[in-house]
Amino acid sequence: MAALPDSARELIEAGALAHLVTLNPDGSPQVSCVWVGLDGDELVSGHLPEHQKVRNIRRDPRVSVLFEGTRIRPPGLKEYLVVHGRARVTEGGAPELLQRLAHVYLGPDVTFPPMPDPPPGYITHIAVKRIGGVGPWAEAGV
Repeated sequence: MAALPDSARELIEAGALAHLVTLNPDGSPQVSCVWVGLDGDELVSGHLPEHQKVRNIRRDPRVSVLFEGTRIRPPGLKEYLVVHGRARVTEGGAPELLQRLAHVYLGPDVTFPPMPDPPPGYITHIAVKRIGGVGPWAEAGV
């Protein structure tokens, strides 16, 4: 597992929207926008129902996650971080993780999920294998 450089951690913790790519049974990509946080050196995301992305990870753990930054880098590209890794799914804990991430993505006074007694859901944990993209994290050579 590769360690994330501080510059990548800062982008993730700032609430950059993430695009999670998993593989469908036929090998085609399946892309979902997700909220992502950090648990040590792993990326974590919460999911209430068992959507296709969760089923895909159970079958094939290879994933990529793209985070869009806000700064423009020469020669005019917006920064972005791509994390390639292997994911695993754990049962339960999604509402608590989603509430923590809602404070980052939506604000400190938000209650999420917006439902009474949400189901336990699933958490995906992504171990980082390598990173790329455009930004200081790419220059770190991880």
